[in-house]
Amino acid sequence: MRRRTVAPGGPPQAEDPLPAVPTDQQGTEPMRTEFAFELPRGYRDTTGTVHRRGAMRLATARDELMPLIDLRVKNNPAYLTVVLIGSVITRLGELTDPGPNVVEDLFASDLAFLQDFYRRINAEGHTRAAVTCPSCASPFEVDLAGGRLGE
Repeated sequence: MRRRTVAPGGPPQAEDPLPAVPTDQQGTEPMRTEFAFELPRGYRDTTGTVHRRGAMRLATARDELMPLIDLRVKNNPAYLTVVLIGSVITRLGELTDPGPNVVEDLFASDLAFLQDFYRRINAEGHTRAAVTCPSCASPFEVDLAGGRLGE
């Protein structure tokens, strides 16, 4: 489609169509759908390998609805977290599709970390948290996705 303009005192002239501008050139960040994380303790597989670094994608409505018809969740509503977290983790270490079976074998501290991480990326859209230094009371931000405990 071509736009037409009217020059003062002249006939309408054709202009080139406006080029599509990518989202990131419009001054907004492109939408992130996957976020990296590092577990506080890590998942130890059957060979003894510890997997700590992973990625979680944003949840869809289907991700939140499917656990409600899962028989494991119907028998034990507390299992909902395991099924939900297992459906949105895209990788954990060398594991490319961890799923609920891996999530149920995580340490409780790692599961709590992933629950908080899930809430942050799906409700707030980022993994940063505003904190205050206990010594000097200076405010700063930390990225919950990376780094080890205490960093």
